Amino acid sequence: MPAPRVLMYTTAWCPYCARARALFAEKGVSIEEIDIDAAPQARADMIKKCGGGTVPQIFIGETHVGGCDELYALESAGNLDSMLTGA
Repeated sequence: MPAPRVLMYTTAWCPYCARARALFAEKGVSIEEIDIDAAPQARADMIKKCGGGTVPQIFIGETHVGGCDELYALESAGNLDSMLTGA
């Protein structure tokens, strides 16, 4: 089974986005980023898709993880790796 796509709505200046990027990099996971400052329609798309207006907004496959705190909570609970491998 292929690993699920990881999509993250970000901005270049967001420290929480940087923390999330660092965790994915540590795990060797490539992510697809959508910079909501660089793409004018992206913020509206993000809000429509997940209801949140803050970044990062992270999706693993079809699952909306939430933001950086929720990502690290998944890691602390031992659930992130299985989500990233699709197991």
